[in-house]
Amino acid sequence: MSISIREARPADAEVIYHMIYELAVYEKAPQEVVTSPQEIRETLFGAQSKTEALICEADGVTIGYAVFFTSYSTWLGRNGIYLEDLYVSPDARGQGAGKALIKHIARLAVQRKCGRLEWSVLDWNQPAIDFYLSIGALPQSEWVRYRLDGEALLNFAER
Repeated sequence: MSISIREARPADAEVIYHMIYELAVYEKAPQEVVTSPQEIRETLFGAQSKTEALICEADGVTIGYAVFFTSYSTWLGRNGIYLEDLYVSPDARGQGAGKALIKHIARLAVQRKCGRLEWSVLDWNQPAIDFYLSIGALPQSEWVRYRLDGEALLNFAER
């Protein structure tokens, strides 16, 4: 299998949406996908977007994607990259596609003089955890992630 990585284009919005949904199914939360291919096209590729995406192909067939954006560390005084999604289709796993995607992003982080590359993983996703450990990533178990969204976000913002 010949793996290639390229920047995603607006024409990829439909396939990205389908992989987002596949990822949500895998993560046992398909009901939380409320976006659409059109919204992906507008928000990921629009003029105001600060987000980037990559497509992973094997022999010309899309088998994965990654979405990431620039973050900032006040302690380092440098930008970083936050990897929002890393997904490889189930039938293509174990063949180096995930490693190729994350290595591509790591190289971007180094080229851009970023201080870190970070992401989150569900605590039950042992295959992903094992993969991340195998590439030298370390869990940040002392940090607890919090989120405001939906009604909670609206209610808090209006107080």
